[in-house]
Amino acid sequence: MNWITNFVAAGVIIVAGYILAGVARRVVRNLFLRRKIEATVADFMSNALHAAIMTFVVITALGQLGVDTKTFAAVIAAAGLAIGLALQGGLSNFAAGFLIVIFRPFKKGDVISGAGMEGTVEEVHVFSTTLNTADNKRIIVPNNSLLAGIITNYTANPARRVNLQFSIGVASDLGSAHQTLLALAAADGRILEEPAPMVVNTKLVEGGTEIELRVWVKTPDTVGVTSDFLARGPAALTNAGIVGPDKTVYYVERK
Repeated sequence: MNWITNFVAAGVIIVAGYILAGVARRVVRNLFLRRKIEATVADFMSNALHAAIMTFVVITALGQLGVDTKTFAAVIAAAGLAIGLALQGGLSNFAAGFLIVIFRPFKKGDVISGAGMEGTVEEVHVFSTTLNTADNKRIIVPNNSLLAGIITNYTANPARRVNLQFSIGVASDLGSAHQTLLALAAADGRILEEPAPMVVNTKLVEGGTEIELRVWVKTPDTVGVTSDFLARGPAALTNAGIVGPDKTVYYVERK
């Protein structure tokens, strides 16, 4: 009868502890957010607190069942080296998550590329980071894999430069092509005045020259401007009488 009572008590401790850990996680997260601390930091710290509370709850429940927690702690301490070696990947991921929160190479909502993956940061967990891809796939990336490689943050800066290449034939005037593209950029309200738009000659191609239109836009407008100018640029050049490289193949019959 005493064993059943202890078992029920241990169950109550676990359930109550789980509820308490959840409440504590929400309270800490909301407290961080109210103080204008980034959601990345808030999520990481609240998840760490939840894990710490649940560890204490499990040990307390074991004590209620009659398990000698002192002996249990001694066993854990004695096996610490073996556990550390076995979980070195997990520990490195935890350390990497902590460094991500401290140095903030990215935050929740940023679009990043790292560890061979690309997507929007949804949450930085204790051991991993969750990304949502452009086609709405969820990817779980170990923190250590992210921090060990090169991270590209596409949305960290408020403005980005868009580079668009066009090929101009030798029969067309390059100066006129430059002016046509600059006029197209000037007519678009999404293009920033500073830094000013510019067109440069980048390289010679077969039958002509490749030129590049460089414009600065607000980061959220990057995709839209790129798509629109790829459609409108060639049409504007054609209307101005500017043609691309002549790639006509002539066959000469030998008699």
